[in-house]
Amino acid sequence: MSAQGDCDFLVKRARELVTEDPWAAKAWLITARTLYPTDFSIQYEMYIIERNAERTSSAGRLLYDIFINFPDQPVVWREITVITAALRNDSQDKHALFLKGVFETLPGQVQCQMLLKATEQCFNTLEKAEMLLLLLKRFPESVVQHGVSLGESLLEAENVEDLDTPVNCFRKLFVCDVLPLIINNMEMRLPASLLHKYMHKAAEFYIGYVTRGPGADTQIQPSPEVTGLKSPGMGRGQRYVIDGLSEKSSVVTEPWERLLEIVGVVGARCEWQGEKGSRTYTELLQRVKELCRYLPGLEGETLSRCCSQIVTCSTLVLFRSAHHYISTVQPSLFQGHNALGVTPWVLLEDLSSVFNDVEMDRSSGKHAHKKRKLADGREKPMSSDDEDALGKGRGRHILVNKVEMPGWAETLEHFRTARESWDLLHSHDALESEFNKICMAWKTESWLWFRIFLTDMIIYQGHYRKALSSLVQLSALQPQQNQNSLSATSNLETHRALIQQASCHYALGEHRLACEKVLEVVSGLVPQNQEPVKPSEEQGRVRNKPRKGNDLRLIPCTSKDVLPFCLQLMLACFKLRAFSDSGRDDLALGHVIVLLQHDWPQGEALFLKAVDRICEQGSFQYENFFNYVTNIDMLEEFAYLRTTEGGRVQLELLPNQGMLIKHHTVTRGITKGVKEDFRLAMERQVSRCGENLLNVLHRFCINEKIILIQSLP
Repeated sequence: MSAQGDCDFLVKRARELVTEDPWAAKAWLITARTLYPTDFSIQYEMYIIERNAERTSSAGRLLYDIFINFPDQPVVWREITVITAALRNDSQDKHALFLKGVFETLPGQVQCQMLLKATEQCFNTLEKAEMLLLLLKRFPESVVQHGVSLGESLLEAENVEDLDTPVNCFRKLFVCDVLPLIINNMEMRLPASLLHKYMHKAAEFYIGYVTRGPGADTQIQPSPEVTGLKSPGMGRGQRYVIDGLSEKSSVVTEPWERLLEIVGVVGARCEWQGEKGSRTYTELLQRVKELCRYLPGLEGETLSRCCSQIVTCSTLVLFRSAHHYISTVQPSLFQGHNALGVTPWVLLEDLSSVFNDVEMDRSSGKHAHKKRKLADGREKPMSSDDEDALGKGRGRHILVNKVEMPGWAETLEHFRTARESWDLLHSHDALESEFNKICMAWKTESWLWFRIFLTDMIIYQGHYRKALSSLVQLSALQPQQNQNSLSATSNLETHRALIQQASCHYALGEHRLACEKVLEVVSGLVPQNQEPVKPSEEQGRVRNKPRKGNDLRLIPCTSKDVLPFCLQLMLACFKLRAFSDSGRDDLALGHVIVLLQHDWPQGEALFLKAVDRICEQGSFQYENFFNYVTNIDMLEEFAYLRTTEGGRVQLELLPNQGMLIKHHTVTRGITKGVKEDFRLAMERQVSRCGENLLNVLHRFCINEKIILIQSLP
């Protein structure tokens, strides 16, 4: 029998005995190895027996022998591939843990060689990178030799694949796993340009990760093991799988904090001014604000390094704060419309002073109101909105209901910080140039959430014409939604831009355009049931100092909040025309009276001004009066105007009443009939005082849309 035949016989005999008498099988193989020490099949069979029996130490020794003595055997590499796959996975499977244990028994140098050679066997870029990353993590000294090349290969693979998002498997592996190993290895001397490139790649990934919409990649139901993520946009019931990675590998915890750590390390290595490693984002902004003061006196390399520090830090603070603000203002961009508690907010002109800017001085010779309580200076119900709103004595106040927005202080502070960062980036030509380069590279013009922030910032700055252009651009970026599945909230969210356009047109004095936009919004609203304000609640509210009239207000995009704003805006538009000194306009005055019913008695003073105007005229014609005026105080006041004590004002409030009175065949009987019709109409109107006022005013806006728009110049 030949030597090979003897080896095959001995291996076959050992296999036959394994199940019946494993020790006998082992003895046969030991004998065979003694006789034929260079035969691969004998040693591999010995390893297989020990592996199947899950004897870690002996299996490890035998694996070491066959790796050293037979490194070119394909079957050996298949076995090593299985082991390295177990090493790359976090599986707690019993067999996987055994394979990891076998690998741990090998000497460190052999482990390093095995991983290097296993890497050479990989043809898939991602698999090869994961294998090499395993080597770098186990043997940090290898980072110097392989770290940068691994990072560049991942970035090159991303370019070759021509992926349309930085949130991909190659960038994730580079940013979250490879980059920390590179920048924290002090033995590596890397040029500042390369460090900046890597830092910007990391920033683009993390920002893209936290701001991805709910439709990105594949959504997964949250599992208990990944909870408590601090960053807005994640950790709120939305999780994703990045193409090419497992579910667990796709999760990135604390992305903003990780990015801050990278900035700290890179800043220290690039010798940034005042960089002490890990900071808060607030401290980053404070530091670069101080540096900006020295920019005019710098030049050359110092200027370049200083600009790079300012732009990088300010840009990250800008995007982080803008993202936090938009996470509150339009959360569905990151959570989806079906998430619980998702209510968008909209930044608008504050119109709360629309009732108050009326000249209250009245001479004794003016009309004596029957409703004396209306003329008395009663204490009016105040707004629960916060007056200070973190204005800190500068710029415009942003008013917000603290009850409806629990995190109002943080939200407004992030908005202020983002604006401050933006101003800093545009305070110097060199800074603005570098910032624009980053925006072009990251394609920020396609970031809907950031465009919304910029629009709100422009509105805050009072650049309303520019804001209108931005709102038009936003509509092009806004994703088209299935109209069949729109909820009331998401439907209002689609009107968000229209509401802001109306607010901007009003601020520009373009009242007709403002009214058109508002009425378009109102047509899509469903009025809520009116909830009367309790007297105890009214007394518990506090009036702060009068506002200047250029404040802004954040309101929720709900019918309950948007409809009152629309009514206030229309009142503000018609009020100026109704009380103009240029001439009489009964139609505008009638519209004002109808609209003043909302939020009564806030508009008492303005209503009394309207009554005075009517008394001065001696007559008033508004044929829609009985269709839409149901306020008992107003009805009593108009009934009083018809009396001798009230001045016998000629009121034409019934449809076609004017034609009847002015007809040349008027007789006393007909006039008496008109008076009777007025009395009956007033009685019927009193019976309507219990109607839902919001329904009445909503119907007014819908039915009288054309005449309302035509009433404005």
